[in-house]
Amino acid sequence: MLEVQNLKTYYKTNLGFLKAVDGVSFFLQKGEILGLVGESACGKTTLALSVVRLLPPAARVIAGKVMFDGQELLSKTENEMRDIRWKKISIIFQGALNSLNPVLTVKEQISEAILAHENLGKQDIDERIDGLFKAVGLEATRKGNFPHEFSGGMKQRVMIAMALACNPKVVIADEPTTALDVIVQYQILELIRSLRDKLQISMILITHDLSVVAELCDKVAIMYAGKMVEFGDIFKIFEKPKHPYTRALLKSIPKMETAKTQLSYIPGALPDLAGPVPACRFFGRCPYGQKICEETEPQMEETDADHSVACHFWREIEKR
Repeated sequence: MLEVQNLKTYYKTNLGFLKAVDGVSFFLQKGEILGLVGESACGKTTLALSVVRLLPPAARVIAGKVMFDGQELLSKTENEMRDIRWKKISIIFQGALNSLNPVLTVKEQISEAILAHENLGKQDIDERIDGLFKAVGLEATRKGNFPHEFSGGMKQRVMIAMALACNPKVVIADEPTTALDVIVQYQILELIRSLRDKLQISMILITHDLSVVAELCDKVAIMYAGKMVEFGDIFKIFEKPKHPYTRALLKSIPKMETAKTQLSYIPGALPDLAGPVPACRFFGRCPYGQKICEETEPQMEETDADHSVACHFWREIEKR
């Protein structure tokens, strides 16, 4: 359904180019939910905005391809991309609770997205919105309300309804449970799961919360400092992580079924992506790092079916 090949997206700064996404590749199958995981500032949102060509002015796609349903998106004109956005690929933006226009009703905002792509009459639009509200668990009688009349969880449901308004094939959800309490988070995750099962849409779920990924996703891609370091089936990566960064992330999650212990953490910080960086960007924080890691970039290597990793020493790490 969607394939990203060696994508490089850089930001132009006063200090040079900041390599926010630097040679990332992955694929998404029909009806699949892919979790895109990594700590803040690792390039997750930039990757999503690159796919739909909604980057800020300072950002540039330097290289790579984005293949969607047999079409290459990076070579398309802006008018051609407008036909694809929302109709074929939609996005739930980070900070979605603040993405609704406060002076328009939610019905007007969803109608605007529909009319941009389809020539429907007023009654057909009303029926479409009623169906969308039902699908996301909202009362259709609330469609004429303004955003301030909804709770945070309800606003998030409105944003999901808007993302589904034109029946897209792919939905990108950027931190869809941010700023929601745990009960509402669970409700939103269950909603996403049920919509995927019912509509067979493909989704990219961007998050730094591994528990959300474990609950919802079929595959997971681990990003670190603009690079993808591990990719594969959710069960294989959670049960047998092969990259030291993935292992460290999983060790930092508290486990209810084990005795109380001090949580592990990753010392240090991300490298400055605007300056010189080691060949392996995790080198400065990696307990297994050696000279080759600083000088030679590890390439993504398939360890077994549906599991790939970029690490020089994954075989040795696996045995420990």
